[in-house]
Amino acid sequence: MALTIEQCDTLLGILEPHSVRNFTLETLSNDIRKKFDSSDFFKIGSCIVMLLQNSFLPEPEQRLAAITLLYELYRGEPLANTPFANVFIHLLYPPEQQSNVGAPKLEYPGQLPKISSQEKSFLTQLMSDMPKDALLKKTAMQIVNADVQPSNIVDFSSIQLTLAEKQSELPQSCKTGIPVILPLPEKSTNNYTSDAVKDSDIIKKLVIGENPPMSRVYKPEFVTLAPPLLNCQDELVWFNSSAPKEHNVCYDTTMCVPDAGYEARQLMNKAYKSALSIQQQQQLLGELENDSKLVYHIGLSPNKLPDLVENNPLIAIEVLLKLMQSKQITEYFSVLVNMEMSLHSMEVVNRLTTTVDLPTEFVHLYISNCISTCETIKDRYMQNRLVRLVCVFLQSLIRNKIINVQELFIEVQAFCIEFSRIREAAALFRLLKQLESGELGLVSSPTTNIKGKLDG
Repeated sequence: MALTIEQCDTLLGILEPHSVRNFTLETLSNDIRKKFDSSDFFKIGSCIVMLLQNSFLPEPEQRLAAITLLYELYRGEPLANTPFANVFIHLLYPPEQQSNVGAPKLEYPGQLPKISSQEKSFLTQLMSDMPKDALLKKTAMQIVNADVQPSNIVDFSSIQLTLAEKQSELPQSCKTGIPVILPLPEKSTNNYTSDAVKDSDIIKKLVIGENPPMSRVYKPEFVTLAPPLLNCQDELVWFNSSAPKEHNVCYDTTMCVPDAGYEARQLMNKAYKSALSIQQQQQLLGELENDSKLVYHIGLSPNKLPDLVENNPLIAIEVLLKLMQSKQITEYFSVLVNMEMSLHSMEVVNRLTTTVDLPTEFVHLYISNCISTCETIKDRYMQNRLVRLVCVFLQSLIRNKIINVQELFIEVQAFCIEFSRIREAAALFRLLKQLESGELGLVSSPTTNIKGKLDG
């Protein structure tokens, strides 16, 4: 984590006031990439953060240049995956903004500086997906002195969510540390006549050495009581080689024997990622059939259901049928009908509707989602294929009297008219008209194989 004296001098030279005022941000970015190896980028970035936290960059132009360099160190990588993404989020959304109005000013060790509206506008553009060539052609002075132009609001909630998930994975002890460096009070010009020289010396002492303060944090020591000694009276017998050999070796025959459901859980983990072979499917279904309670212990959760449906729809059908009495079945249905429409998801829903009584609102919601997907997809070939799938699916539901088409008549009829160029949509429209006129008396028929009918 430590920098060399040469590296520290180079970085401070790039960030000194004369450089940031006269060179464009693009020039500064190229300069830091030329003078440092990529293997040193994390050390350089950590040093820049320390400079920001401890007010070693007092000028707005220096601060803006430092933020830009911190971003440019990992240019081209997804922002949420870079080590300093949390710094940018804290600069845009300081923690004190979330405190109550009238509450005392929030201060803490390692607090990042408050940036101006010009800097926030620039950082927002820097973090967005817009092209940055023209943005970096300006100097830091030009950006700081420019008028703030109203810009589109950029949503960084996905980055914040990713960072929150990473933070939650850390142990609690890691979240209790605070930096060992505390900034000095604000200095007045009367007391400090050569601040720049003194700051340079302080910075070098903080970032140079085998274990520099920059890389250290203070954590409270968690003291636990020493466990009591085990009172083992016959332990010394084992050290007496002359004692009669009356001891029998006791071997646990259950060691390394898979517990009940182990193979099923292993197969389910594979089923989320790829299609199982016929033999593996039969083995998994056989274990589920032999133990009616095993389905609750194989690790399936609602958020894993879409992967199971896409890779192994037959397994998904059987598992959902066995979970019908579960308290979570409503959550599984909700995930199923809201997942991305596909041939496999239709096969699963179609099979469930002909086997058990699904709640009407779920079936109607799935149909509405299918129609909406067909209307919004841009690829003409995929649109035609999905429309054919939906039409065959709806005919199956209508002919098996699974849905009351009158409740969806207007929506389905409009769908048929919009895609009347497709043969299956025209056939579905004729079926609707026959139902409306009473010409067709439907009777229940065997489950329609959607994929087979399309292929035929």
